[in-house]
Amino acid sequence: MSSTLMSPPATRPPVDRSAHEIIAAARAVETHVAAQAPVRGALGLSLLAAALCWLSFMPVNGSPLAWLAPVPLLLLVRLQQPTRRMYAACYLGGLAFYLPALQWMRLGDPTMYLAWWALAAYLAVSFPIAVWLCRVAVQRWSVPLVFAAPVVWVGLDFAKAHLMTGFAWYFLGHTQYRWLELIQISDVVGAYGVTFVMLTSAAAIAALCPTTWFARLKLLAPGSGVTPSRRWPAVVAIALFAGVLGYGYIRRGEAAFTPGPRVALIQGNFVASLRIPEHDYHPQFLTHLKLTALAVREQPDVIVWPEGMFRWPLTSANPAWTDDELRQRAPQAPPEFWRDTIVRKTLITESQKTNAALIFGIGCVDLTDAGVKQANSAVFVRPETGIAGRYDKMHLVPFGEYLPLESTLPWLHKLTPYPPDFGLDAGQHATIFEHHQWRLAPVICFEDTVPHLVRDIVAAGSERETAKPVDVIVNLTNDGWFHGSSGLDQHLITAAFRAVECRTPVVRAVNTGVSAIIDGDGAILEPEVFIDGDKQGRTSSRDPQTGRWHKQLNAALVHTVPLDPRRSLYVRHGDWFATLCGGLAVFVGLTAMLPARRRNPEFP
Repeated sequence: MSSTLMSPPATRPPVDRSAHEIIAAARAVETHVAAQAPVRGALGLSLLAAALCWLSFMPVNGSPLAWLAPVPLLLLVRLQQPTRRMYAACYLGGLAFYLPALQWMRLGDPTMYLAWWALAAYLAVSFPIAVWLCRVAVQRWSVPLVFAAPVVWVGLDFAKAHLMTGFAWYFLGHTQYRWLELIQISDVVGAYGVTFVMLTSAAAIAALCPTTWFARLKLLAPGSGVTPSRRWPAVVAIALFAGVLGYGYIRRGEAAFTPGPRVALIQGNFVASLRIPEHDYHPQFLTHLKLTALAVREQPDVIVWPEGMFRWPLTSANPAWTDDELRQRAPQAPPEFWRDTIVRKTLITESQKTNAALIFGIGCVDLTDAGVKQANSAVFVRPETGIAGRYDKMHLVPFGEYLPLESTLPWLHKLTPYPPDFGLDAGQHATIFEHHQWRLAPVICFEDTVPHLVRDIVAAGSERETAKPVDVIVNLTNDGWFHGSSGLDQHLITAAFRAVECRTPVVRAVNTGVSAIIDGDGAILEPEVFIDGDKQGRTSSRDPQTGRWHKQLNAALVHTVPLDPRRSLYVRHGDWFATLCGGLAVFVGLTAMLPARRRNPEFP
C-alpha cells in the first residue's frame, strides 16, 4: 500500500481573520437578530409621541407636555439596530398627530378633505425622517443625541416652512407662547430657537432613560443593544435653558413701550365659502359699517377691516382706452365695469366719515396690456388724500388662491370646483402705509404665519438702518372658512411669534375671530375697549370662565398700540440659524451613503 494511502487526510490551513472582519460578521448577525424585534414597541412609542404632540397644541393647549413629546421618538434613536418596520411605525405616528391637528381644514369646503389628507400625509414624513437622520448622526458618526436631535428637528421645521410653498405651523416652540421669557430668543434666531431649546431638553431626558426600559418596551431582541444612558447631556440642556431664559428676562426688562396709533379692529362674523352670493354683499357691508360706527366713538386713528370683507372689487384700467379697446383686452367684462367709480368713491367717503385712516381688505382687478390681473389686496385710504396705498398679497395659498401647475397641466382645473377664471396674481413687493408719524406694514391671511416673509417685509419697510423702522404689522384675515375651530386659535398663536421676531407689535382684524393686539414681547393683550356687536353682554375678548378667546361673533376691538423701540437681530440677519441647522441635517443625510465608521459606545 502506498504512502499516499497511509497518510492522514489533508486539513485546510488556518484562516487569519482580521478584527474588522470579525466585527463586521458580528454586526451582520446583530442586524439580523434586531430585525426580528417586534414592531409594536416602536409603534407604541410613535403613537405616544403623536398623542403628546396633539395634547400640546390647540384645542387642548397642554403646553408643558410639549417638552416630553419628542422623547418617545428619541428613544428609538438610541437603538443600535432598528426594529422591524420602525420607520413605518414612525410615519403612522406622524399621521396620528397631523390628521387630528389639521382637521379644521376640512371645514372650508367638501373639496378640502383631499387637501387635509394630502397635507397631513406630507407633513407626517417628518417623524420618520427625524428619527432616521438622528440615527445616522448618533449611531454612525457618534454625535451625541443632545446635539443631533435639536439640529435635525429645527432643520426639518425650516424645510417645512419653505418647501411646497411652506407651512410654518405646529412648530413645537409655538406651544410655549404663554411663557414670554422663554420665547424672547425669537428676536435672535426666530421661533426655531424655542424649538431648539425644547429638543435639547427632550434629548437629555431620552439619554437619561435606563437601558432596561428598552427590553420592557419590546424594542430589543436577544443580542441587540442600545447606547448607554448618560447624565452629562442634562447639564448641557439645563445650561442652555438657563441662558435662554435669562436672555428673555433681560430683553423683557429692556422694553420701554410708547403709545402708538389708536387702532380699531373690525370683526364681522360671516362664514366663508368658494362662492358668496351677491345678495349677501350688502348685509355684510352694513354689518361692518355698523361696527365701524360703534368704534368711531373711541376716536381711533386707524380702522382695519378683515381680508376680503369689502366684497365689491376695486377696478382699474387705462382711462385713455376706448370701449372697443377695453372689450378687446377683456371680452368677459363690459366697459362699464372698468369705468365704474362707485367703489373708489365709497372707500374715500367712509374714511372721511370716520375721520380716520382705513385699511380695507378688498379684491382688486386691474386691466393691463398683459391682460386681467386679480389680487387679494389691502387698500389704504386717508380722509385727507383718499386712496394712498395698496398692498397685494405675495404668499398665495395653493388650491385656495391659485392652482399649482395649472399652466403646465391645464386639465387639472377640470378636477376642481373652481370657475374657469379662478386664480389670483401674487404681489411683487412689500408696501408700507404711512399715517401721521406711523409706518404700518400690511400682511394678509396666512402670511403672518410665514416667519421669513414677515421678516423680509419688516426689513424692507425699515430700509435697514437709514430710516425709521416699521411701527406696526397689520394683519387682515378671513378665518371664516374654519367655523370657530382650533385653527383660529393656532393661527393667532403662530402670529404672536412674528411680533417677537421683529420686535414690532401686530394687530389682527379677523373675520369670525380671533382679532387681537400683540405687543413686541409676544403678549396677546386684552383690548382697552371691546365692543360686542351681537349685544350678548361680552366685555372681553376672552370667556371669563374658560379663558378661551371668543370666536364667531361680531365685534370691534379698540386699543392704543404699544410701540417697541427695541431692534431685532432676526430682522437684521434673517434665518442664519435655521439655515445652518437645515444644512447640517442635509449633510448628515448625505453621509448615510458613505461607509460606516466604528461607533464609539461612550456617546449616548
